Amino acid sequence: MATNSSHRWMLALLLTPALLWLGALVVLPHIDLLLLSLQTRVGPGEYAFSLDPYRTFVDEPLYWRTYVRTAVISLMATALTLLLAFPVAWHIAKVAQGRAKLALLVLCLLPFWVSEMVRTLGWFLLLRETGVVSSLLQATGLATQPVELLYHDATILVGLVYASLLFMVIPLVNSLESLDNSLIEAAYDLGGSHASILWRIVIPHAAPGMTSGCIVVFMLCLGNYLTPTLLGGKNSLWFTEQIYTQFITRFNWNQGAAFGFLLLVLSSLLVWAGLRLTRQRLGAVMQTP
Repeated sequence: MATNSSHRWMLALLLTPALLWLGALVVLPHIDLLLLSLQTRVGPGEYAFSLDPYRTFVDEPLYWRTYVRTAVISLMATALTLLLAFPVAWHIAKVAQGRAKLALLVLCLLPFWVSEMVRTLGWFLLLRETGVVSSLLQATGLATQPVELLYHDATILVGLVYASLLFMVIPLVNSLESLDNSLIEAAYDLGGSHASILWRIVIPHAAPGMTSGCIVVFMLCLGNYLTPTLLGGKNSLWFTEQIYTQFITRFNWNQGAAFGFLLLVLSSLLVWAGLRLTRQRLGAVMQTP
């Protein structure tokens, strides 16, 4: 009995720092964010309960269109990241061996040895009107004048996919490594095609890793600020930029808090919808490294 009690105390002691961290840096700020979003200024230093910040969001087309646009592009970036990461993860997990496998993992990790700002500015230097890509197009005769590749939705997509690829590859590699090769060999012996084996064996087995990677990548894209702002320019129309404008530029914390809470609701709903569509349980998905 005393042993069980001491184990419980030890567990509580070990969990206390994590619970304090979650409470102080996650739970309390979100509660404060919600309370701020439900207030409006009625006088100097005076605030009253109001839904005006949310009414402003609904009444102003720019805000809710940017909201929808951010969600759509984030979903597109997540899908593209999955399509690109899956063959890379398969090669690392099932084809590469020894040092080659380690080298591929290092290559995936290499861009993250520098900050997100530096990585994004690298794309900026490559794609600007006087950048490397434009110069190559002119040198090879594919373009007769400088080509501006920045400030397009496709450019934002490229930047988001590049910034998120590693967070899709790692969960997929961990899921695919646990797939028994004998199952695939048996499927081939029974006459299975590449497509049927992929659809009936590989994808169901990798589904938790795919879902975990998609959740992480979607969250990163949805909350990204630097990449859409730098690569998309002033007309990027990204919702996090609207939040930044309300908090930092206009000092309208109530409106910024409403926008922040709306972004939280959007991410939560889309993650829930994704789990429902893929028929995955959150507990199983979160167990995927």
